[in-house]
Amino acid sequence: MRNARSYWLIVGLIVVLGATALYSWQRSRSDALPKSIASANGRIAAVEIDISAKSPGRVKEILADEGDFVRAGDVLARMDTAQLQAQRRQAEAQLRRARVAVDTANLLVTQRQAERRTAEAVLGQRQAERDATEQRFKRSEKLAASNTISQQTLDDDRAAERGAAAAVAAAEAQLAASDAAINTARALVVDAQAAMDAAGAATEAIDTEIDDATLRAPRDGRVQYRVIEPGEVLGSGGRVINLVDLEDVYMTFFLPTAEAGRVAIGSEVRLIMDAAPQYVIPAKATYVADVAQFTPKTVETDEERQKLMFRVKARIEPELLRKYVRHVKTGLPGTAYVKLDPKAEWPAALQGNLLR
Repeated sequence: MRNARSYWLIVGLIVVLGATALYSWQRSRSDALPKSIASANGRIAAVEIDISAKSPGRVKEILADEGDFVRAGDVLARMDTAQLQAQRRQAEAQLRRARVAVDTANLLVTQRQAERRTAEAVLGQRQAERDATEQRFKRSEKLAASNTISQQTLDDDRAAERGAAAAVAAAEAQLAASDAAINTARALVVDAQAAMDAAGAATEAIDTEIDDATLRAPRDGRVQYRVIEPGEVLGSGGRVINLVDLEDVYMTFFLPTAEAGRVAIGSEVRLIMDAAPQYVIPAKATYVADVAQFTPKTVETDEERQKLMFRVKARIEPELLRKYVRHVKTGLPGTAYVKLDPKAEWPAALQGNLLR
């Protein structure tokens, strides 16, 4: 019993000494900072991307596990596409039918054009016959005036001339009907072509849905967690995997009014993580909030205004992140040091072991 008490007493003493040493170390670093450099505690965060299903359906398989590193374009999961495949076969059948309709309509146009050429030939023939009968009738009129031919012959020639004129009129009507038939056939071609285009578009739309059923990583990152498992049914926009973008990593921290007002976008920042205090990580300030956090109920005095805290975001360069992508972890606490004066020099402690 006495040994157990001694053990826990020693453990407690070690913890207290360790905490005291860490506090003293951080305090000494903070006290050593020049006025042109501010510091604050923060945590590493990264942009999170939800890999979601575009259309409702059943999850067929998930190919990525939590913690896996993935590259842009890697397949993470697949949705069941059996119904889409059936719809695609139906759309393909409609497309084939539409193509046959287009070919049939084109053949009909060719047939109507041939009929028109026939009608043109018939019209030419009837016009020639009319001209001949007109000439014969004119001669007959002259001969009948001098009683050279009989009245019956004159009547026959007159009837023949009128019949030839009627035949020309009929041939012209047939030619006009052929033109109308050609226009109708061409309209059928346009309609069939439109139906074929619609069927083709439907096929492409289904192909797009089938392609969307394969969920791919939009960029390099790490799988943070799986939201759903194979066999489960999702609605439109249902999340499958949560991905952390390891090329968009930053630390968020808060500074008081006097210091936040001197932070410019693009200011140099140095980050030191609690898990690896021997390394200094370079970053740049990319955001300073325009609305204060931790706002008191009233801000009437200078003392109260100094209590206002503004959120600042320091982003780590993507090129540096790619080199150490396997070591990037979100949620880790650390300390951010930011230059309030671009001409200021970093203390020696923030210049050594600088990651590059």
